[in-house]
Amino acid sequence: MIRVAAVGDIHMGADSQGLLRPAFDTLPDCADLLLLAGDLTRHGTPEEARVVAREVQGLAVPVVAVLGNHDHHDEQPEKVTDILQDADVTVLEGQATVLDCAGTRVGVAGTKGFGGGFVGRSAGEFGEPLMKEFVRCSRRCADSLREALEGLRERDCEARIALTHFSPVADTLAGEPLEIYPFLGSYLLAEAIDTGGADLAVHGHAHMGTEHGTTAGGVRVRNVAQPVIRRAFNVYQLHTADEAAGATRTAGV
Repeated sequence: MIRVAAVGDIHMGADSQGLLRPAFDTLPDCADLLLLAGDLTRHGTPEEARVVAREVQGLAVPVVAVLGNHDHHDEQPEKVTDILQDADVTVLEGQATVLDCAGTRVGVAGTKGFGGGFVGRSAGEFGEPLMKEFVRCSRRCADSLREALEGLRERDCEARIALTHFSPVADTLAGEPLEIYPFLGSYLLAEAIDTGGADLAVHGHAHMGTEHGTTAGGVRVRNVAQPVIRRAFNVYQLHTADEAAGATRTAGV
């Protein structure tokens, strides 16, 4: 059993230092890894990224993250990534990493993702160049996630996790205004997860959404945006030995 701690949308700024560290210091007692599902900063500045880096640096469990739209706002995502990586955070964008968690190989594939909507109510790659590029951006993110998940098949992982900021399913958006669903996620991410294969999918972004969802292929999806889970992180158990492996929520912090 792998214990996966996850949170997104912590939106840290200069006044946030130390708010989460006491909870994060308890991670070795309840989790084997920590996933950060994007929107780690408020405006994506290097100064805010350094606050996040100090909050997670030196933790006794591995930390894997994707960036969110807020982390891109200052148009310095590469700088934000470098600062987090200097604090030993693995930042993924269309890539995967393999962790040794209590003797079990766990693969995490990640991308920020993008919008576009869901089956029956989605944007199409048609019309103006800007609309085409909008959808192509979503498709590129989804394709990179699928490829990263498929690559984990060759790396003897006993469990695979898809980490995104934008949502792959509409289920976890329940509570958000319907009008903004296309800007909260894309069905292309769910297709990538089902095709590439995963035991759990984790995302953030939907502050007014719902925690639990499922892809059409049966992969469990969890919205871990902090305004949704209302704590420093939630912990999910990933049962790797069971053929019907799944994720169930356990006590969070």
